[in-house]
Amino acid sequence: MSFRKIVFAASIAALSLGLAACDSKKENAAEDQAEAVRASAEATADAMEATADNKDPVTDGKDSAAENAQEDKAAAVRASGEAKADAMEDKADKAH
Repeated sequence: MSFRKIVFAASIAALSLGLAACDSKKENAAEDQAEAVRASAEATADAMEATADNKDPVTDGKDSAAENAQEDKAAAVRASGEAKADAMEDKADKAH
């Protein structure tokens, strides 16, 4: 890597850290809450998927309707949590 590229990369890294430092405590707290929402939805969806696996104990390569329905619900929980967390982060960003 050339010296210019190294200097450029270092400048970008420093700028990124500088911008991150500009976040207020309130914004950081809101982003932490958003991450907690995301993690909670992920854990719930993971548990639902584990339950889905138990609904079809036969390993024949085909999922039962009950397993598919449970996996669809898990995907919806995951998507909803992600959307809610993204909205919370957007709101925090716009407030500052």
